[in-house]
Formats: sequence, structure tokens, C-alpha cells
Amino acid sequence: MNFPNKEGDVIILANEMTSGLTTSTQVYPAPPIEPTDLNMLSNTFKNAQNALTAAQAAVAQAAETKLIALGSLVEAMKKDIKYAEMTVGNDDPKLKLIGWGARREPTPLAVPGPAQFLTANPQGEGWLLLEWQLPVEGGKPSAYKVLRRKRSEGGWENVGTANVCQILLANQTRGIEWEYGIVATNKAGDGLISNIVMAVL
Repeated sequence: MNFPNKEGDVIILANEMTSGLTTSTQVYPAPPIEPTDLNMLSNTFKNAQNALTAAQAAVAQAAETKLIALGSLVEAMKKDIKYAEMTVGNDDPKLKLIGWGARREPTPLAVPGPAQFLTANPQGEGWLLLEWQLPVEGGKPSAYKVLRRKRSEGGWENVGTANVCQILLANQTRGIEWEYGIVATNKAGDGLISNIVMAVL
């Protein structure tokens, strides 16, 4: 039998030991720790546990009180900020007198730059895996258009869309020199095409 690890199990064992040593003096006439002392130590632990529970409850209550106070402060400050903005408009120097500032005009979303380092590897019979890296300039892409054309011919066609920087293209016509490119796009429009890779599947 192993000594218990949980506090509750330790207390249960302490109670059983105290009771057993008290009622079995003929079997255990001289234990190194008398049952009365075990009982006293057990009660000391219980008192400490109760004190900890009370302290934890007090901390929880104090934390809730702090959050309520913070909420009241924030609400009051927002009312004064609204008053200040209505009084002086978007006058930044005057708003800075109270530690605030003028509202900034929203930055328009920029078209993404070209996707970087497009590769077509691995590839097999009628399929290939395209992978690329995020644009290093421009706005954040929301998706990527996957373009394809026959080598040295005009007229790109869209053969897929990806939300991450890779796509597996299957059922590609075999025996043709295909060129592939990636165009990053978002609500502002399409970016420039990435570097072009060629594959004969």
C-alpha cells in the first residue's frame, strides 16, 4: 500500500490511524506519535485548510470588486471623452489636454504585393503541388488565385483558389508545358503575379 498523495485521502488515513491506535492499545502500546497528537495535527491542518479557503474566497471577492470598480471608471471616462469630442470636435491639441487624441482616418486597404518564391515540387502524373510565400509588401491577402497557361502563350486561366500558401492541383493535362503563377488578392483588388514556374506532367 502506498502513502496517499491527495489531501483528502491523507485526512481519511489520519482519522483511521487515530481511531485504530486509540482502540488497539494492546496491539500498539507505544506508538512514537500518540493518537491524541495525531488528532491535534489533523485539526491544525483542517484549520489551516479552512483559513486558506476563506482567504481564497476573499481574494475572489476582491478581484470581482476591482473589476466592478474598473468598469465604473471606464464608463465614466468614456462619457467625458464623448463630451470632449462633442465640445472641441476632432481638435487634436485640445483633446491632448485631457490625455486623449483625435480620431485617425482609417487607412485604406492596399492591394497585396506579389506572392514570393513560387515552387512546383513535388509533382507526378497529372498532378503537382504549388507552394509559395506571403507577399512582403502591400496589403494583407485574403486569398490567392492560381493561374495557368500554356508556355509562351497568352491568356492566363484561373484553375483554383487557395486561402493558404499551397495548393494541390490534380487532373492536369499531361504532355503540355504548363506555366503557373499566383496572384494575391483582397478587397482592394488583385496584386501582381508571382514568379512563374513551368511543369510538364
